[in-house]
Amino acid sequence: MDALVDAWEHLFSTAKTIPAWIAIATGVAAVVVVLVSGTWRLSRNVITIAHEGGHAAVAILTGRSLHGIRLHSDTSGLTYTRGSRGGPSAILTLLAGYLTPAVIGLLSAWLIWVGKIVLLLWVMIVLLVAMAIFIRNLYGVFAIVVVGFAMFAIAWWASPEFQSTLAYAGAWFLLFGSVRPVWEIWLQRSRGQQRNSDPDQLAQLTRVPATLWLLLFALFNVGALALGFRLLFPDALTW
Repeated sequence: MDALVDAWEHLFSTAKTIPAWIAIATGVAAVVVVLVSGTWRLSRNVITIAHEGGHAAVAILTGRSLHGIRLHSDTSGLTYTRGSRGGPSAILTLLAGYLTPAVIGLLSAWLIWVGKIVLLLWVMIVLLVAMAIFIRNLYGVFAIVVVGFAMFAIAWWASPEFQSTLAYAGAWFLLFGSVRPVWEIWLQRSRGQQRNSDPDQLAQLTRVPATLWLLLFALFNVGALALGFRLLFPDALTW
């Protein structure tokens, strides 16, 4: 019983405030990772996991049947669901993909702001385990296991200071990393490529042009980044 109490108290413990320079340094590091092609090519797998996880979660919440998720080595992914071909469930499921990394990043920033970093780490682990059940290809299993083990190692063995630093880095990465895929799909569509992307499928379902859906994704993700900045570095601005 005492062990359960201790575990509960540890899970909801409040982390100490880290120095402002760490918040700045982790933010700069996240920008570099997102902007440099070599590091982005590898780290984008995390954004894909969040993207496909968003499709899957909203599909289940809106009553669709989830049949599987595939993650590919080129950082693309597919989520297979069954349900109505149109209507709110199909629209919301498609809408979730490009928004989910920003939503997770913003929620992470809020949990960091209230000092619940241990809780943040374990919530991420639980979400990864839940997603792993639906992975249907070998590379997808590999990607989930690598990310999940890294999260578990940080939560179980890392010092509180190291946990805080990596939590900041992860939140920054999700927030900045949510913006680049929208820009990439915009560029690809301007060159006549990727005409079956999420915004194109949304356009087919709603008759709202794909460009407007991309603009919505961009505005939402940039807005989440701005709010996340305010939470992760609250003394940086006054308004």
